[in-house]
Amino acid sequence: MSADDQGVSLADDLALRSDDDLFELLAARPDLASPPPAGTGVLASRALAAPSSALVGEDLDLLDIAVLEQVIALGTGSAGRIPAPTSIDAVVAALSGRADDDEIIARVHHLRTRALVWGPDDAIVSGAHASAALPWRAHHLTGPLARHSAQELQSRLDDLDERERSLLDTLSRGPALGRSRDAAPDADPNQPVARLIAQGLLARIDAQTVELPPMVGQLLRGEPPLHTTDLRAPALHDATAKKRFSHSAIDAAAGGEAIELVRHTSTVIRVLGATPATVLRSGALGVRELRRLAKVSGLEQQRVAFIVELLAYLRLIDAGFPDPPPANDNGELAFAPTATVDGWLHHSPDRQWAALLGAWLEMPRRAWQIGEPDRDGNALAALSGELHDAYAPRQRRAILDTLATATRSVPVDTDALVSALHWRHPRQMRRYSRRVVEQTLREARELGVVAHGALTGVGRAAIGPGEPADAESRLLSAMRLALPEPVDHFLTQADLTLTVPGPMTPELAEQVDLVADLESGGAASVYRVSENSVRRALDAGRTSSELLTMFTAHSSTPVPQSLTYLIEDVARKHGQLRVGVAAAFVRCEDAATLAAVMRSNAAEHLALRALAPTVAVSQAEVRDVIDRLREAGFAPAGEDSTGTLVDLRERGARVGVTRARRQPQSRRPAASPDQLRSVISRMRSADRAASARPAAADTSPAPVRASGGGESATALIQLALRVNRRLRVDYVDAQGSASRHVVTPRTLGAGQLIAVDAGSDEEQRFSLHRITSVELLEA
Repeated sequence: MSADDQGVSLADDLALRSDDDLFELLAARPDLASPPPAGTGVLASRALAAPSSALVGEDLDLLDIAVLEQVIALGTGSAGRIPAPTSIDAVVAALSGRADDDEIIARVHHLRTRALVWGPDDAIVSGAHASAALPWRAHHLTGPLARHSAQELQSRLDDLDERERSLLDTLSRGPALGRSRDAAPDADPNQPVARLIAQGLLARIDAQTVELPPMVGQLLRGEPPLHTTDLRAPALHDATAKKRFSHSAIDAAAGGEAIELVRHTSTVIRVLGATPATVLRSGALGVRELRRLAKVSGLEQQRVAFIVELLAYLRLIDAGFPDPPPANDNGELAFAPTATVDGWLHHSPDRQWAALLGAWLEMPRRAWQIGEPDRDGNALAALSGELHDAYAPRQRRAILDTLATATRSVPVDTDALVSALHWRHPRQMRRYSRRVVEQTLREARELGVVAHGALTGVGRAAIGPGEPADAESRLLSAMRLALPEPVDHFLTQADLTLTVPGPMTPELAEQVDLVADLESGGAASVYRVSENSVRRALDAGRTSSELLTMFTAHSSTPVPQSLTYLIEDVARKHGQLRVGVAAAFVRCEDAATLAAVMRSNAAEHLALRALAPTVAVSQAEVRDVIDRLREAGFAPAGEDSTGTLVDLRERGARVGVTRARRQPQSRRPAASPDQLRSVISRMRSADRAASARPAAADTSPAPVRASGGGESATALIQLALRVNRRLRVDYVDAQGSASRHVVTPRTLGAGQLIAVDAGSDEEQRFSLHRITSVELLEA
C-alpha cells in the first residue's frame, strides 16, 4: 500500500490543528499531557499507543464504539493490518437505520477530537492500536450478530445441546475470552466450539482464541441485553410515564430516611461505646460481633454493617484500646468510637446527613457485599480489606448521573437503568450488573439520595458540578429543605409516653433524651418516661421542679397527674444517700436510712464501714457503690468533694484515632486550563524549532553545543544580537524537563538570556547555565 493510500499521518494532522483543538484533545485525554510532550510528533506517538487508546476507550458510549468498529473494519487494508482511509459517507451507509445519520457524523467528529481517528471527511484513518479502545477483541457491533434481536439470540440459545450451553455458561460467568484448539478455521466442525462459531454465538479471535459476544453473555446471566439492532441511547422511561409522587413528596421521603439513618448511626455509636467489638486478626469486624451489635441495637445486620463501614471511613470509629476499658476487657484491640464522634453527635441533622452521604460517595468499598461468600466460601467480614474497590466511588456516581438524566420525579425501572448504563459504559458492562445496580440503589435509598425510584433533590445537589464550597452550600440547603421542620413540642399521654410529631430542636432533643427512653422512631417518635429515666435526669443534676417546668413548657397537652406524681416520688427518694470519693463514701442526713443500708446485702458486698450514724466508707469504686445500692432498692446520687451533684451518665469508651482519613484521589492526573495552554505553547515552540533551517555553513559558525552557559554559547548569542538573527535553543528547566525553542534574542546579561518566542511573540527568560545547545538559524 502506497503512502498516499494510507492518508495523512496523525503527527501531521495534529500539527495542523488549532490551539483550541489541541486543548480539547488534552482535556479529554489528560494522560497525553504528562509529562509535557516535546512537539506534536511526540503527542501523536503517545496518542497512538495501545495503553492510551484503552484509557480513552473508557469514556466512549455504545454508538462511539460502533462507529470506531466500522472505521476500523472499513479501513482494514488487504494485508488485514494496515489502516487504510475510509470516508464518513461509508461509515454512515454501513450503520444506516441503526442510528440517526447526524448522530453518526457527530460521533466521527467526537472520535476525531480524541485522535482515535483523523483526516478529512473523505479520507478518515484510524491507528494500528485503535482497537485497544474497544471493550472487546472482536467486532460485535458490526459482526454477524449485530443485526439480530435479543429474541432471535435467545431462540438460538434455547436450541443448544447441554455441552454447548455449558461452555457458554462458563464464559458468561468468567472472562469472555477462551482458548481452544477447535477455534481454528480447519477444526472439526462437529466440535462444540466450531458449531458455536458457525452459529455466531462465539467469535473467532485467532486459531486458538474465541470470545463470547456481550449480548449472549447478558442473556445467559439474565441481564437486559444490548440492543445492537438499534444503537440509539435507550430511554429510562417511555414518553407516557407519569409521576407517581410530587417533588416535595420524594424529598420528604428522603428526609425521613435521613432521620432514621442518623438515629440508627447514633445507636450504633452508643452500643460500640458501651461494648466495643473485638478486632479479628485480619483487622476486620467479625460476623459474630456484627450479629451482637445488630441484636443489641435492634437493627438489621445489613443495616449495622452499612453504618459501621460509613463510620469507619469517617474515622468516627476505629480500632484501638478503649478508654475506659470494658468490663470484659481482654487487653486486645477493639472497635470503638473515637474522640471525634462527640463532635459529630452534636452537629445539626443536615450536617450529620452530609457527612454520611459524603462518605458513601467517596468510600472505595462495597458494604453490601458483607456476609457474602469469598473465594474460599467464607463470609466477607465488615471492615475487611477484601471489600476494597477503587472503582466503587466512580460506579456510584455513574449510576446517579444516569438516573439524573430521567425526567424529574418519574420512577425508573432497574432494568431500564441497567440498559442505559451498559449503553453509556460498554467497557464496564460487567461492573454494572443488575445486582450491583440494585444494591447501590438500596444504599442510595437509605441515604435519602433516591426515593420512590427517582433521584431526590439532595441526590441532584450531591452530584452537581461546581466548586467544593458552593457544592457543599447547595447540598446543605437541599438537605434542610428535605428535612422536616424541627419541632419544640410534644404530646404527653396518660400512659407516660411522649409523642413527638417530627424531629426535635437540638435543645429539646437533649432534654427529652435525658428524661425518657425511645420506644419507636420515625417521622413521629414515641418516648416513654419511667422511674429509671427520671432518675437518669436527676443524676445529671436536674431537679424535680426543672423537669416539671420542661414538661409544662413543651407539652401541647396537659401534663398528666401520673407523670407529676412519678417525678416527685423519684425525686423525694433521690439523693438521700450521697456517694463520694474516699475510695468512696456514703453519707445520709437520715440515720435510719443509712442504718438500713448497713443491714442490706449491698453493705457486705461493698465492705461498707460506718464512721458515724450518717457516714460510711467503702474501698469500692463510686460507680460500683451506686450500682449496688440501686440494686438493693435505694436511690443514691453521686457528689463531688464540694457536695455538688455530678453527672453519672455513661459516656462510653473511646479510642484514639490511629489513622488519618484518606482523601479521595482523582483517577487521572488533573491539569488546569493554564497548565494545558502552557503544554501546547511548549509543543508549538518545539515544532518550530524542529522545522527551522540552520544558517548556511559558509555564512555562520557551526552549531555550538555547550553546557552550563559556556563562553562559546555566549559568543554565539552575542553574534545573534548584533546581526538580529534567530536562535534555536535547547533548554532544561528546574524540573528537569527538556524543551527546544526558536527565539529572537533581545538582551543578554546577569546570567540570563531574554528573548522573544518566534511563534507567540511572548518574552521568555533562559538561565544560561540551563542552556544545553545553541544554534544560529537563517534570517
